[in-house]
Amino acid sequence: METPGLVVHGEAEPFSTALRSLINNPLYSDVRFVVGQERQEVFAHRCLLACRCNFFQRLLSSEPGPGVPSPVVLSTVPAEAFLVVLEFLYTNSAKLQRHSVLEVLTAAVEYGLEELRELCLEFVVKALDVELVCEALQVAVTFGLGQLQERCVAFIEAHSQAVLERPVAEVAAPVVRELRLALLAPAELSALEEQNRREPLIPAEQIVEAWKCHALRRGDAARGTPCRRRRGTLPREHHRFLDLPFK
Repeated sequence: METPGLVVHGEAEPFSTALRSLINNPLYSDVRFVVGQERQEVFAHRCLLACRCNFFQRLLSSEPGPGVPSPVVLSTVPAEAFLVVLEFLYTNSAKLQRHSVLEVLTAAVEYGLEELRELCLEFVVKALDVELVCEALQVAVTFGLGQLQERCVAFIEAHSQAVLERPVAEVAAPVVRELRLALLAPAELSALEEQNRREPLIPAEQIVEAWKCHALRRGDAARGTPCRRRRGTLPREHHRFLDLPFK
């Protein structure tokens, strides 16, 4: 009987170092991004991004044409945060910074990178202070990160005099107005409505409009800004009933 093969492992550090050297390296790269408001050019490798992230697999699924391929424009993510995302995709590790971690968290959520999202959440919770908490609350409300939202609200309540002189609902109001509740599935919207009865941060009229969009599904109700998907929004099964355009 043939002896079963044995899986052996080489040293991880040289492998990680070699991959890290390819981050934003034009050498052998076959895709270019133009990133952020600063329009910084970033180089990457199509096969690596596609095998590590479903978002990039869909984004880069078309074969590049002959000649120099056009760059992929990602204007909503800052270049610094995007490079951290690439670092994670190439090496499965990332160096997080307090001043940019929320932007990395936002990118991780929009790109469906669950592990990076959890690492960012863990970092934010540990780094939470009076300067970071309001912005962290905005991100938590925008992306439905319930655990982070609870930690932020609890922190604000415990340090209300140091953080702000206004009620939590007033601070959250500008963010809440930007929520696209119609993108939630009916079960999620029901759960949010129930939670909002206990902690009324979202105006009832905004929830009513979301239910109206679900009731009408396709049609006029899907044309307003609150029912439009932002670029980077991951498609979900119930979105096909809403026929929602991008903003």
